[in-house]
Amino acid sequence: MVMKKRALVSVSDKAGVVEFCKGLVENGFEIISTGGTAKALKDAGIKVIGISDITGFPECLDGRVKTLHPNIHAGLLAMRSNPEHMAQLEKLNINTIDIVCVNLYPFKATLAKGADFAECIENIDIGGPTMIRAAAKNYQDVAVIVDPADYGKVLDELANGGVTIETKKYLQYKVFAHTAVYDSLISNYLAAQLGITFPDQVTFSYEKAQDMRYGENPQQQAVFYNEQFIRKGSLSSAKQLWGKELSYNNINDANGALELLKEFGSVPAVVACKHANPCGVGTGNSVYEAYMRAYESDPVSVFGGILAINGTVDKDTALEINKIFIEIVMAPDFADEALEVLKQKKNIRLLQIENISARRENTAFDMKKVYGGLLVQQYDESLLHGEDLGLLKKKAEVEVTELPSGKHKTVYGLGVVTDRAPTEEEIEALLFNWKVVKHTKSNAIVIGKQGRTTGIGMGQTNRIWAAQQAIAHAGVEAKGSVMASDAFFPFPDCVEECVKAGITAIIQPGGSIQDKASVEACNAAGIAMVFVGDRHFKH
Repeated sequence: MVMKKRALVSVSDKAGVVEFCKGLVENGFEIISTGGTAKALKDAGIKVIGISDITGFPECLDGRVKTLHPNIHAGLLAMRSNPEHMAQLEKLNINTIDIVCVNLYPFKATLAKGADFAECIENIDIGGPTMIRAAAKNYQDVAVIVDPADYGKVLDELANGGVTIETKKYLQYKVFAHTAVYDSLISNYLAAQLGITFPDQVTFSYEKAQDMRYGENPQQQAVFYNEQFIRKGSLSSAKQLWGKELSYNNINDANGALELLKEFGSVPAVVACKHANPCGVGTGNSVYEAYMRAYESDPVSVFGGILAINGTVDKDTALEINKIFIEIVMAPDFADEALEVLKQKKNIRLLQIENISARRENTAFDMKKVYGGLLVQQYDESLLHGEDLGLLKKKAEVEVTELPSGKHKTVYGLGVVTDRAPTEEEIEALLFNWKVVKHTKSNAIVIGKQGRTTGIGMGQTNRIWAAQQAIAHAGVEAKGSVMASDAFFPFPDCVEECVKAGITAIIQPGGSIQDKASVEACNAAGIAMVFVGDRHFKH
């Protein structure tokens, strides 16, 4: 039996497939094909052998079974260097298949359009993965193409003597990467359907968005990958309007600014960020007012920082931004006049992010890679809203119990724990600062007034240093400010610093065995303090 050069072609993505098959025919290949691909090739004048002509069996079960046949898989898996394999093919009258060009049923696209469960299941490919995995296993004899981008390379090598073993190994790798991503999409979809948040085994699939010049430091290589589905209001959805390519640190820092910006909804807000920590945050009646408040919060640290803005950047705001060096400005839109102003700066990057205030989807997770493992958690979505706002006015329940030693233990519930409750103005300021401290690296203290921060202390190894740092940054603005702490006060020393600085109200989770000491220190100074329960560690 004389083996003929044959290629099996069956693709969902038909981009470039006609030209590829014409090139195969020119190189002496017969084309085997199925269904819609066969029709497209025939319509283009390419001679095609139907799959049923090879299997001797009709396609059945609405096309679910067509390539799952020994005449196909023996032709793919037979090792040409193995005499017994080739003798068996001769005996069974099975021809080898030397090239496989297959891309899979569009499961990802089916999910993306919001199809129902039945349609999604029907778009799980069975024959396709089986064929390309078989071909990839027998890589030394079969070239298997799953990406149209590789058509040209394969044709070039065929025209110069044949596909090289190096290229076949590369194509083999692409097959198993392709099926791994495909299966991860399916398994994650099915887990979501069953309400399984943290499965026993998990895979995540990402697509390369860009190679980076370097990572956190020049000696580190880095790449940015997008999730398979672009999420609204994320950096992956950004359209860059101006400036050079984003760096590793740019993306990390910008993400920190975006996360905080989302807390403010439709209220005009500006977040200034440095090294993924907020350095100034402002809200107002306009983007301009919000920007000025954010800038005035810390005009030193904002230099070289990143701005996240949840409204259209106008010319007046752009003129103010241009007075200093800013790395990145992110906003849902820019007025034409604002773009003209901002583009005067060569090194600024301008990112347009539609739906910039969109909340995170409930299928998104916070992940941190550690050496040898992966930490996965739900995002911290705890917020004070609705009935919870009553905590800032409600008197907390207090339980006092006598210990065997004769001492008394005081446990505070949630709500106002001091003699004085916060004023309406202080409540607004407390809520504002509570949003900011949630996105500040621990140990974190944020002080501020209505609509703006005045001082931020972050990333300290003890809470008193964070408090002192925030107060020092605020300077004279500390007087009349309120304070938010991401976790409880272990000692009354933070309150003592508040007294010296003139801070009037405090919001914190509570729950320390030393709560009573902090409450008493507040009462002595006339400071209002509220316990709200949830802490906001951020590491």
